[in-house]
Amino acid sequence: MATPLEDPRAANAEAPPTPPAFVLVRPQMGENIGASARAMLNFGLGHMRVVAPRDGWPNERAVALASGAGRVLDRARLSDTTAEAVADCTMVFATTARDRDLTKPVFSPEAAMAEARTRGARGERVAILFGPERTGLENDDVARADAIVSVPTNPAFASLNLAQCVLLMGYEWRRATNAPAPVEVAMAGTEWASHAERDALVAHYEERLDAAGFFFPEGKAAAMKVNLRNLWSRMPLTRADVQIFHGMMRQMVRWKERG
Repeated sequence: MATPLEDPRAANAEAPPTPPAFVLVRPQMGENIGASARAMLNFGLGHMRVVAPRDGWPNERAVALASGAGRVLDRARLSDTTAEAVADCTMVFATTARDRDLTKPVFSPEAAMAEARTRGARGERVAILFGPERTGLENDDVARADAIVSVPTNPAFASLNLAQCVLLMGYEWRRATNAPAPVEVAMAGTEWASHAERDALVAHYEERLDAAGFFFPEGKAAAMKVNLRNLWSRMPLTRADVQIFHGMMRQMVRWKERG
């Protein structure tokens, strides 16, 4: 008879949660990338993704500032777009200090990392988006996220340095993983949809709605598409849900074509 230590279910329950990916979107200075890598390693994080860095990749200044955390940079994954960087993730948080016209759940850093820990315990990959130093994330980046992380900073001077923000989120991740494990309710028979699957659903609906003349007038089409993407991002979709929505649209198109 297997002892509790030999029980694979017991071993799985004790496995550490999948850590979040820290995604630096269009970072401008190699020094800040290196300092971010060092901040991540301080709290046991090593999964960095870099989207379209301004000064190219690899970056010598990033290596110089990493100061012992070069392994994080060595393993960093380079992407051309935010969509590509988060395609395999089931939950994406966007860090932003600015008010947005996009309606989304707003988490504190502590609550966001507690949610990341809960999902990571299920083997899901969570991503945290950090914007470029000068402007922060664009609305199109934020629209791809499921929720916003807001830091309660001084309203008169709210902007955080990139590495400072990474350090803060890394600290909260460390706190969350040292806390007692939350009680989980299992989801039977399905999995959460990845962002790649959700992006395919958004593209399907945009294509069909565009053909139907929904995005009118033309001058407002881009903003309407961002708002539509934001609407989808607020929905906690499973893979089965995504297939249902695809099927609904395909059937409506078939019905229309039959007259």
